[in-house]
Amino acid sequence: MQNLGKIKNIIFDLGGVILNIDYQLTVAAFKEIRFDGFENAYSQSAQHQLFDNLETGFISPQEFRDGIRKVAQKDLSDVEIDYAWNKIILDLPADRISLLKQLKTRYRSFLLSNTNKIHYDVYAADLLKLAANGFNDIFEKAYFSHEIHLRKPDLKVFEMVLQEKQLIPAETLFIDDSIQHIEAAKQLGICCHLLQPPQDITELFDKNFRLLI
Repeated sequence: MQNLGKIKNIIFDLGGVILNIDYQLTVAAFKEIRFDGFENAYSQSAQHQLFDNLETGFISPQEFRDGIRKVAQKDLSDVEIDYAWNKIILDLPADRISLLKQLKTRYRSFLLSNTNKIHYDVYAADLLKLAANGFNDIFEKAYFSHEIHLRKPDLKVFEMVLQEKQLIPAETLFIDDSIQHIEAAKQLGICCHLLQPPQDITELFDKNFRLLI
């Protein structure tokens, strides 16, 4: 990576970077509740407008559930939909949260996540078991797509974070597991690292929390 020593700010993705997730578990769960075409509507790289609208907060969780019933053409209950939808969420490893707490003392650190209210309620509750003040303990600020009405890879979401926090792109590192998000950030001159399995964010820093990549 260029200008490694100049990095002062780090923007982290959440799912697949900090929070362990598994898209296939949600696909399987929707099949379990009789929505067989779910995988054609939702994936890491592309998704039906219904999911985009939920992630950008333009529809409520209840409107999303109603939309799922319409797309699936099944009389699914709210409980069934939430069960399947939340199957994607696995765990928040304690060592990653510990690392992020330490990094906050060395870098200006931020979260930028494409997410939604239904998922947020689950993982935010899990985080409280590891950080008493939730995301405030591990980031200067956390940006969630359903709250800011923007989602990656829209350049506007990166521009907003840079401008709001007065970050210099060449001094800012963005860590994400989706190539389309990385390519968008690069257009603005942001330094980027594509995190791919089996690499873990705990491997990106030395014992003094300096970047190794």
